[in-house]
Amino acid sequence: MACFFCQRNIKEIDYKDTRLLSRFTSSLGKIKSRKKTRLCAFHQRQIAKAIKRARTMGLLPYLLK
Repeated sequence: MACFFCQRNIKEIDYKDTRLLSRFTSSLGKIKSRKKTRLCAFHQRQIAKAIKRARTMGLLPYLLK
């Protein structure tokens, strides 16, 4: 199975798209692993960077309790 972003030919992942980013976080707010998301290494790194940037900007929570 191919990567979600490779299938849709998405090159850049926007940190402001919180609905998309929340798909790749667990119910506790942690970033899901590559095995669970089935992303390629390139897009997994981009997703992690975008989630961390969104957290810093206050768009996503660090942890959910």
